[in-house]
Parts: sequence; structure tokens; C-alpha cells
Amino acid sequence: MATYRVAQISAAGGSFELVERELSEPGPGHARIAVDACGICHSDAAFVEGGLPGLTFPLVPGHEIAGRLDALGEGVAERGWQVGDRVVVGWFGGSCGYCKPCRQGDFIVCENLKVPGWAYDGGFAESVVAPVDALARVPDTLAPADAGPLGCAGVTTFNGLRRSSAEPGDLVAVLGVGGLGHLGVQYAAAMGFETVAIARGADKADLARRLGAHHYVDSTAGATVADALQALGGAKVVLATVGNSDAIAATADGLSRRGELVVIGATADPMAISPLQLIFPARAVRGHPSGTSQDIEDTMRFSALHGIRPMTETAPLADVGEAYSRMMSGAARFRMVLTTG
Repeated sequence: MATYRVAQISAAGGSFELVERELSEPGPGHARIAVDACGICHSDAAFVEGGLPGLTFPLVPGHEIAGRLDALGEGVAERGWQVGDRVVVGWFGGSCGYCKPCRQGDFIVCENLKVPGWAYDGGFAESVVAPVDALARVPDTLAPADAGPLGCAGVTTFNGLRRSSAEPGDLVAVLGVGGLGHLGVQYAAAMGFETVAIARGADKADLARRLGAHHYVDSTAGATVADALQALGGAKVVLATVGNSDAIAATADGLSRRGELVVIGATADPMAISPLQLIFPARAVRGHPSGTSQDIEDTMRFSALHGIRPMTETAPLADVGEAYSRMMSGAARFRMVLTTG
């Protein structure tokens, strides 16, 4: 029987261990993926630490999976897939198809969303079996180590911007120039927005401009972030990519009339925004999740067209513990990606 390696956590808060498992055939409506690369996301910490409901251990994390189809279950070929096709599976790992959001066609907020590492083994492995509706086709010009992170970090920022109220020429600010924000700045500039990057310290100014930002705001400098945005005319949209509620709330008064704060940086801490900050200027605050497999395909095609790539460091699967630590400590700039080659 053929085997493959996975990097698993045996208990919440434990260390990674490499183990071998027997390769299984995909069932109906599923495909087996030979993993080439899998990005490490900050939200993987919630899996490793057991911070999500319903997790079972041993657990294999990983929801930025890029690879090639090497076996098809019943009904998959009829949906246009072939062995050898290059695919990505992101945070959207499949939907139930029968809950109310699914029946309304809003699959990313499926009440039974199948996230890799949660609903089934994730991509810190040499092989993954995933539902067919999770598969996103990869453009030929994207390498696996670039494509994988676009299945979560990429689609989240891309979708957050394209589904916002901003139009080309509007002032759009991206809060944070990190794992999400460095992609958000690139997408905002490519979409034709007058792009503002906001981060701590002057040292990220040059990077922000290389990524396409027209303006840079140092949140530690004299003026408040809100005042700096208003001095530029007020932001139609702020895309908040940092997991810091105080930093997110500090941008609210920098929004224009009918401006929109789009929150994608995950944190459980409450935000201090008063109703009066919203009512009279008619501002909105909106949370935004990731995106479906079709959204991931859109993200990858847009990225390929405009030369947008994540900034990554790669490490072999055997070095998963060190790579995970680099990502969580902030030492990596900006995405760690595990490879199996």
C-alpha cells in the first residue's frame, strides 16, 4: 500500500510530528491532490492551539493548498476535471449545498463550511482529499508557492476590495503591510484606487510604495491616522488587515461621508467605535470572510494578469515546526510556504 507523509498535531498546543499514512482513494464528489505547496496562515494558530469548536486530534492544518489532481472520485471528471490539473484549495474547502446561505448562492457563509484542517485533513501533507466544489484552477504562470497563499490571504484581500463600495479613483486605505496587507496594497493599486498604506513606523514606507501605494501613513507619527486620512480627502474604504481592534477603530474617523470600514483582520477583542461616528456621516462597518473557489480563480487570474505575487519564504515539509514558528513570530516576510518537492 502506498503511503504519504503528514505533519500533524496530536493534541491542542502540541508540537508537529511527521507521520506516514496509507494513501486512500477519493470517494464520490471528491478528488485527491498531490500537494506541491501549502502556505502557513496566522489563523492556523487557532487549529494548532485547539481554539475552534469541533476540532478533533490528531489534526493536520493547512488551508492554502496548491497541487495536482492525481485521483478522481465518481462524478468529478463529469464536472470538467482531469488527473494532472493544477489546483488550489483555500479556506473555502467546500459547502453543504442545502443550508439557507447555500440555497441563496452565498456559499462562503455556508453554515456547514468545510475548512481544510477542520472538516478534513489540511495541506501540511503530501496528499489531500477535498470536495470537488473546493477546487480552483491555477493559471500556468503561477508557481505553487505563489498560488497557495492566494487561496486564503489573496482572495480575502482581493474580494474585500472588489466587493467594497470603492470605485476607481477613490481614496482607499489598507491598514497593515503584513501577510494580508502587502497583497491588499498591490490589489488596491491595480484596481485603480488612490492607495494609502498605513503601518507602524517609517521603515515600511519604501516597501509600501514599491507595492504600489501612492501615500504612506506612519501610525506612530504625530498626526492621528484619522487626521492623516482626512488630510487626503477622507477614505472611501479602509481595508483593515491587522488583528488589532484599537488600530482598526482609529481609522473610523478617517472615512469619508458614506465611507466603509471593511474588516478582515481577525481578533476577538471589541472595537471602540461609537454610533455617532457612524450615524451622521452615514459610515458603515462590515466584516468580510474569504471567498469561494470561483473567487479564488478570479484572484489568481487577476494576480497573473497584473504581476501580483505574495512575498514568501519556503521550507520543506520536514521543517514544519521551524517554519510555523517563523510565521507566528513575525520573523517571516510575509508568508511561509511548505513545499513537498
